[in-house]
Amino acid sequence: MGAGQKAADSRLAAFLPADVLGWKAEPGDAVYDRETIFEYIDGAGEVYRAYRFRELLSRRFVKAGRPDLVADVFDMGTSADAFGVFSNDLEGDDAGLGQGSTYNGGLLAFWKGRYFVSLSADRETEETKAALFALGRSVAMAVREEGPKPFLLALLPAEFAGPKSVRFLHSHILLNRHFFVSHEDILGLGRASGAVLSKSGTKGEKGVLLLVEYPDPRTAAEAAAGFSKAYLAGAKEAGLVRTEDGTWTAVLLRGTVLAVVFHAPSDTAAREALAKIAWKARGGHISDPGDREIPGI
Repeated sequence: MGAGQKAADSRLAAFLPADVLGWKAEPGDAVYDRETIFEYIDGAGEVYRAYRFRELLSRRFVKAGRPDLVADVFDMGTSADAFGVFSNDLEGDDAGLGQGSTYNGGLLAFWKGRYFVSLSADRETEETKAALFALGRSVAMAVREEGPKPFLLALLPAEFAGPKSVRFLHSHILLNRHFFVSHEDILGLGRASGAVLSKSGTKGEKGVLLLVEYPDPRTAAEAAAGFSKAYLAGAKEAGLVRTEDGTWTAVLLRGTVLAVVFHAPSDTAAREALAKIAWKARGGHISDPGDREIPGI
């Protein structure tokens, strides 16, 4: 599948209207897959490929004397990955669309079900803003399904659960974009099922929390050991170390889930954050897409 494929061959075309507030769809939508996405999104293509991205359909809308509108609809494979791509850029105001949305300077983005939608204007005006919101409402209604967020979010303590602070990812490269840990994949994210990163405080000054789920307890234990060796060298207490900047880093392993608190203002704060996670995990059943329990916790 490539950019030359006809829109009729892509079911994503059904989510988009033919016109919106006088803007008409140009003929010849473009469709991209994991291999051809770089033809459309050069530098940012790897962000989508770091998730379970399957397909992108792009449609341009034109109106005489007005800036063009562009609608991009991504099939991300799972709702967790649609949420993940959306969570990479949370700048902007809540647009009230889908299961989460933002509007910022002529860019309207939202996720719903396994789909991520990006709507933009070549130049922002009051008229293009109204058209983008009308287009967004149309697409959100056309996507009938909703989907669960990553189940790791259920383990977040309240102070780490702010809607503008939570990100879901699979790649240590994406992790480093939001919070640098290491040039190497010392957490083994390449083998993980997914990770949630969250910051407490305006800029994470009260701590940064990372939760990683692994496919089995053995892989999780290996990742915890590797991380501790690389990051907690010289710790006077197992799983807890004071770093050069005077903050604290602590680690907790429970079955297939590894929790790491970075930059905690005190050892007590680090322990308390991990204790809250352990308490949530011990609560028993955690609802996730498979409606299962986390093994070993």
